[in-house]
Amino acid sequence: MQLVCLDLEGVLVPEIWIEFAERTGIPELRRTTRDEPDYDVLMKYRLALLKQHQLGLPDIQQVIAAMGPMAGAKDFLDALRRDFQVIILSDTFYEFAMPLMAQLGMPALFCHKLEADAAGFLVNYQLRMPNQKMESVRRFKELNFKVIAAGDSYNDTAMLNEAHAGILFHPPQNVIDEFPQFPVTMNYTELRTAIDRASRQI
Repeated sequence: MQLVCLDLEGVLVPEIWIEFAERTGIPELRRTTRDEPDYDVLMKYRLALLKQHQLGLPDIQQVIAAMGPMAGAKDFLDALRRDFQVIILSDTFYEFAMPLMAQLGMPALFCHKLEADAAGFLVNYQLRMPNQKMESVRRFKELNFKVIAAGDSYNDTAMLNEAHAGILFHPPQNVIDEFPQFPVTMNYTELRTAIDRASRQI
């Protein structure tokens, strides 16, 4: 059996933290691992900013729900799910992603978890496991799935390498240059064509 694993942010929905920063007018929330390579330091910084601005989980989810998926994402995903089993592998959090998942028809999502206090403020986060995208693909292979994976950025490349076939979707040029072994697609039509081609080859 074949399984398609897709990254979420940058493939089906906007980059959540960057879009959230724009919509809330809090530019400090645009800070990413490019600015702070220690993920734990970065997340604690983000959680402190949210509390400083009195943004609880319901407020955050309301803003995220208003973002909506990327144009064409739901149609692409609906058509893909008619022909393949599809799993979304993401480094986001269930509490952030669920409003967007509802707009995508509730596909299966593997990601991480946030903790909120009684007042609704986010106080901590729990990673499901380190390198969970790559490890998930590895386990699917152990279950005798032939895995096709697609993602948009550097943090997806371990997953793409682990899969039987990896595909880049609208990646930045530095990722294209560093990982020439992966086919590059720039829109959903090209991505679907690449998935179908990989399906015939693996």
